[in-house]
Amino acid sequence: MQNSKTHAWSQALVHAIGHANMAHSEFGNSPDDAVRFHDRMTPYVVHPIWCAASLLQEPAISIHLREVGSLALLWHDTLEDTTMPLPPGTTAEISQLVEGMSFASFDEERTELWARSKEIKLLKLYDKVSNLLDGVWMKPEKWNIYVEHTLRLAIEVESNFGQLGIVKIARAIAVVK
Repeated sequence: MQNSKTHAWSQALVHAIGHANMAHSEFGNSPDDAVRFHDRMTPYVVHPIWCAASLLQEPAISIHLREVGSLALLWHDTLEDTTMPLPPGTTAEISQLVEGMSFASFDEERTELWARSKEIKLLKLYDKVSNLLDGVWMKPEKWNIYVEHTLRLAIEVESNFGQLGIVKIARAIAVVK
């Protein structure tokens, strides 16, 4: 039987997934924002769910960072790709994480990310690894730029958080074409 804190967190997570789904399926900046680029069929929400679930399963990260980070990951593309705001009552900490992960372009991210907090870089690593996992659509030049960026993130994250599962995954899939 779940304790009340676990039950409340579970309910909050379901609500957060619902918000992410609604943002991308109904309020996207364009129809492309409702689906993943690799097949134009997979609901976009699969990406933030994968990112959040992967972080939640990392025992080496504090429970607090896993909880706030997973919500930030669920909503990390909301401000960039949709017209929907973050949910009412979103804490300042989570809003700052989402805003810290938001960039006008990938080029801007590649230059400005390094001045952001170690937590933002950690969350961005989950985002970049997920993008590489379904990055079959990327031409070799774009893929290689993504790989370089992701590996740089992996080094940074490992120096701050240790040998996490996401670092191992990043190194395993980030192969230059």
